[in-house]
Amino acid sequence: MSTSILRHPSTHNDPHWEMRCDLAACFRWAVRMNWHEGVSNHFSAVVDDEGGSRFLMNRDQIHFTRVTASNLLLLDANDPDVMKGPDAPDPTAWALHGAIHRRVPFAKVAIHLHSKYATVLASLADSRLPAIDQNSAMFHDRVVIDENYGGLAFDEEGERVASLFTDPKKKVMVMGNHGIMVIGETIAEAMNRTYFFERATETYITALMTQRPLRYLSDEVAEAVAFETERYPGQAVRHMAEIRLNLDKTEPDYAA
Repeated sequence: MSTSILRHPSTHNDPHWEMRCDLAACFRWAVRMNWHEGVSNHFSAVVDDEGGSRFLMNRDQIHFTRVTASNLLLLDANDPDVMKGPDAPDPTAWALHGAIHRRVPFAKVAIHLHSKYATVLASLADSRLPAIDQNSAMFHDRVVIDENYGGLAFDEEGERVASLFTDPKKKVMVMGNHGIMVIGETIAEAMNRTYFFERATETYITALMTQRPLRYLSDEVAEAVAFETERYPGQAVRHMAEIRLNLDKTEPDYAA
């Protein structure tokens, strides 16, 4: 069986080409960060202007190292017939990401992972992330915790999970007994948020392992850090640009 990169018809005149390249870069970078899990997990990004339902997502069960700009699927969250076609997406990914893009207008991008430290947090009886450092303070009062995992995210479970995103301020979901879902207005924003959430959970889980008392920030300071970080000029855009510059040198086929 061929192990070559999957390639599908597209041209660089595709109006969504830069979005495709950004999203493909996120998959490759997730491998660098060791966030990938076999051929599971999915990232999606809405391509339409406000109110649109079409979104890009990775194909069914290919490794993140083989995702390219051109082989991303273009789906419509309001077209269930997509599951009958030859390029049907993973059914749980369709149910979960489709529901999010139908239900949550501020979720233009959705990144679902079972990354190591965030999933450890999701496995704890108390899955809150306290503000013990600058990174964790970024998420003060900005995390949804799903306490009612109901199995693989087929139709009903996907709708249930999506329905929990009700507060535009809260763009990270700790999916209890499962993993995380990070949403955002842009690919750069969602990827930057995912990076810092995993870093913050790594610090917290490592601190718990010391079994020594933790130094907690006050709610006032934590909120100030979160507020200031959200308005920090250009960080997410520069982070995404640097990821792509790195991949341009080492894995340029992501943009094929």
